[in-house]
Amino acid sequence: MERIESAENKKIKLAQSLTRRKKREAEGLFLAEGLRLAEMAAASDWEISYGLVTPALRERGRGARLVERLASRTKLYEVEERLLKKASATETPQGILLVLEERHWALSELPAAENPFYVLLDGLQEPGNVGTILRTADAAGADAVLLTRGSADPFGDKAVRSAMGSLFHLPICPSLTAEEVLAFARERGLRLLVTALDATAKMHFDTDFRGPSLVVFGNEGNGVSAELLQAAEKVYIPMAEREAGQAESLNVAASAAILLYEALRQRHYSNRQI
Repeated sequence: MERIESAENKKIKLAQSLTRRKKREAEGLFLAEGLRLAEMAAASDWEISYGLVTPALRERGRGARLVERLASRTKLYEVEERLLKKASATETPQGILLVLEERHWALSELPAAENPFYVLLDGLQEPGNVGTILRTADAAGADAVLLTRGSADPFGDKAVRSAMGSLFHLPICPSLTAEEVLAFARERGLRLLVTALDATAKMHFDTDFRGPSLVVFGNEGNGVSAELLQAAEKVYIPMAEREAGQAESLNVAASAAILLYEALRQRHYSNRQI
């Protein structure tokens, strides 16, 4: 394995630059750090440009097995901890960093599903929320995750770490306009559902998620954009009625988990007997 000794090496500087969104978009590359994420990347069919590995990781059984597996797929470079930390987006890197090619899907490329279920993130700003919802959507059986323009980058470090490998399992369609989303919903015969506090909104327990659906989660502060809100059916999550001090709202990632698992229950487990 070739060894890198200098912080001025092109591989180190490229990895370091990918902590910036503009550079990720220009290069079409992103970082996956840590043993677990690297294992999930290795198990996927995503293209790995190269990897940086410390000697300590190579000496551990699990790390040694991963390095052996990756060596057959991509070029690996040995680096000391100080160089890995310089290239890393985290304060305490875990001995391995992979540089991967981003994979974007166009709406037209999404395979037709018998009973499709999609998730749309409309202007979410917090990368941790984006990654967490990606992970939940994967677990709840979504067919793809869509993002409108202005949303946090799903390939940013915090989003990738929060997604915990689900990024490698789900088609991701970023940078969409509301017009594109609405045209896609019409073309695929999708019921458009948005989370909103509105006089016309139905409680999520009373909402039918069983058919072809596109569920929209909006910006943390401003909610769903007006164009999508106007075109969709509104859904809300009830909260317990209490005295002063009660929570006024739920975090968007928590709301997504509640709605997506109600959809999972209706679509796959509604006939279970207790």
